[in-house]
Amino acid sequence: MSAVDTQPEQTAIPLAQFTSNTDATQDNSSNLPRETAQAWLSEASEVTGAYMHVPFCFHKCHYCDFFSIVGDETQQLAFAERLISEIESVAPYIKKPLSSVFIGGGTPTLLAPALLARVLDSFTENFTLAESYEWTIEANPETVTSEIAQTIRNSGVNRVSIGAQSFNEDCLKALERWHEPASVGRSVELLRRAGIENINLDLIFAIPNQTLEIFRDDLSKTIELNPDHISSYALTYEPNTPLFVREKRGEVKKIDEDIETRMFEETMSILSSHGYEQYEVSSYAKPNCQCKHNLMYWNNESWWPFGPAAAGHLSGRRWRNIPRLSEYVQLGGMPPIEDMELLSPNMQAGETLMLGLRLRAGIPKERVEQLVEVKDGSWRRAVIEGYVSRDLLEWSPNLRLTSQGLLLADTVIGDLLMEESPMVDISN
Repeated sequence: MSAVDTQPEQTAIPLAQFTSNTDATQDNSSNLPRETAQAWLSEASEVTGAYMHVPFCFHKCHYCDFFSIVGDETQQLAFAERLISEIESVAPYIKKPLSSVFIGGGTPTLLAPALLARVLDSFTENFTLAESYEWTIEANPETVTSEIAQTIRNSGVNRVSIGAQSFNEDCLKALERWHEPASVGRSVELLRRAGIENINLDLIFAIPNQTLEIFRDDLSKTIELNPDHISSYALTYEPNTPLFVREKRGEVKKIDEDIETRMFEETMSILSSHGYEQYEVSSYAKPNCQCKHNLMYWNNESWWPFGPAAAGHLSGRRWRNIPRLSEYVQLGGMPPIEDMELLSPNMQAGETLMLGLRLRAGIPKERVEQLVEVKDGSWRRAVIEGYVSRDLLEWSPNLRLTSQGLLLADTVIGDLLMEESPMVDISN
């Protein structure tokens, strides 16, 4: 699968489109110049990963804060054609083979099979994929048909992430998740018949009214399906989601923190006993089945975004494509962007520590030394030493979270991001 070998011309892309339509957010202390489209494009040759966002859903889950659109299949054609135009415009600037591609949403497998095939085929026609590439697509169990499974396999997708969330009907109802528990196993079987063996199952725990027994059953049913990878996340109440509003109104009650902690501990113990290695706080994999895209994020590497609301990272620049489909489809080529940040070395160091410490392997000592020596970042040394003394961080030999530190990961990691996030007193 090779990209078309073309050299980009400076006039090939209307660069004026690729500008922030709101004031760019930057670290004012760094005195960095306002960014231009050319700054992105000049460094795009170093990108080795891509994220593509497909916003369509047949129902908005109450915990989800991702950009998604319910219904209106009439918009799918315009979206697919616009996305292909974006792919074709970016491709000449990305020189390296892509080792990781991830298609999320929304529900990418909700696209009509013919349109989905056009988008996927456009990607393989315009980009080179590395020899051992990983290409993941997210799927709701109810959308996986034999036709969809064969379509994505024929186009080169070799990994599917299925949103199981729970096998308990009451828990799925609490999340406003519209799929039948039995559909998870059926979708796994259809994908394997099509030749896709690398499968991830997503689980959520700490769902309102979920008991330890229910969650243990979720883990058992997940293990029975024998996926190569399992992601297990604690439910979060994201602002402006229906679940957040319902909780504030007292219509739902958060699960007891002690029970949530037990669920996390049992996840680690049970999955480990069945051959799944915890390589990141919420990620478990069989040997050699770690998610390359996850690792790209946690190692703070660079990737390019495609589609409305898709976010990218490139050498300290973070940005997001415009999150409104009606505006996204109006123009061809590069999309307008929003929420651009150009991070100072100090902020980049904080992000690298925050992300890298999620990995169970941790961060090599030499790298930690580099990060704490950046300008205005030496304060982190005392924070690290403080948490090592409290047995929440350890040198083993890399800097990493201890078993106890995993239970307080958000606090420990958050305190290394920026200096104005003071260390929380957790001595009691």
